[in-house]
Amino acid sequence: MTSNHKITPEEDLILRLCRLELSSEQVQDIKSVISSVTGWKYFTGRANAHGTGALVYHNLVKHDLLRYLPAQASDYLKNIMMLNLARNTSHISHMKEVLAILNSSGIKTILLKGLALELTIYGNRGIRQMTDVDILITGNDCIRARKQLMAKGFKSLPLKSPVHNLIIRYTGKHLPSLLKDDFSVEIHHSLFGGKGEELTDMLYNGSSEINLLGEKAYIPDSQLFFLYLVKHLAYHEMNNESQLRLYTDLVVILERYRDNVLNHELIVLWQKAGIERVLCEKLGLLREFWGISLPAWVDSYIYKWYTTEVSDKFLFFLGSPKGNKTVAQDIPYKYVVGEIPGMHRKILYVLGYLFPSVQFMKKRYNCNSLWKVLLHYPHRMGKLWYLIK
Repeated sequence: MTSNHKITPEEDLILRLCRLELSSEQVQDIKSVISSVTGWKYFTGRANAHGTGALVYHNLVKHDLLRYLPAQASDYLKNIMMLNLARNTSHISHMKEVLAILNSSGIKTILLKGLALELTIYGNRGIRQMTDVDILITGNDCIRARKQLMAKGFKSLPLKSPVHNLIIRYTGKHLPSLLKDDFSVEIHHSLFGGKGEELTDMLYNGSSEINLLGEKAYIPDSQLFFLYLVKHLAYHEMNNESQLRLYTDLVVILERYRDNVLNHELIVLWQKAGIERVLCEKLGLLREFWGISLPAWVDSYIYKWYTTEVSDKFLFFLGSPKGNKTVAQDIPYKYVVGEIPGMHRKILYVLGYLFPSVQFMKKRYNCNSLWKVLLHYPHRMGKLWYLIK
């Protein structure tokens, strides 16, 4: 496949280090790439921006490659690793408290995303970077879980509008974040949205029990977890806030659970999730840039969707993971509204979006006085264009 963008040695090196399994041949290839790297500041900066600095450092140490880096680059990555190790240790400690509260109330808690991956596939070594902890609780229990945690000192981030309190379970796939002592936890009650909610129930019911510092928690089945992470990655890309670490999660799951993920049941599941095109595009990228081998039947699906445009966008993303303007700012907004069930709830959500609380407006537009806040409300009305254009 021919791409319009060229990958730099620095970006190539990051990609090669963003996995858990490295053969002796792959290590030799990495040594060759290292010899071509000149922009070490760019290399470490991109690794950090993509949330992969800790994993990159881990692999450099594990395969005796750190000696090829300048001291400044080595020290920078080591600091990322140490900070991430401390953060993850703190997250796990706080999560023990969360689980103790929820378990005492008989609420089953599924760990998601970073913490689930860190404790299992990444090996609890501080190499999977994360900013908060995500959990899945059933729609019937999520509000009760939220109240239980708030009763024990957790504080909720404010909703955009008091109106949204009336539809708090329907304004997104998770409730407003709960914070305590610099720790943040998000309670998810929906993972796939729309017609894919059957898969949320399947993931919840098919999870496996683990022990976290003496407290019971659950980890998703690898195939459904993989599909959810693909959908989650696509959502972040739609909002232009993705990172390479989200692709790396897909790589490490396939390295560990290839046969359990890449079987014919996947076709049924991706159709239920409504992500055939997205999944095929992501699998194509894993094949092209990580060399992940795929079954022939998977390749036949990928050929339908995977184009040079997909790889070009990925290469641009490597050099610029965040901060780019979205092509169509209405798409994320329409997506959220479309996922809300019931016309009355959609109307309430839109009203709350157009007329947020004064507290939200002060923070959003960085103004302290009420009259300045009022000047910004007409601007919010312009967002109706997102729905009607």
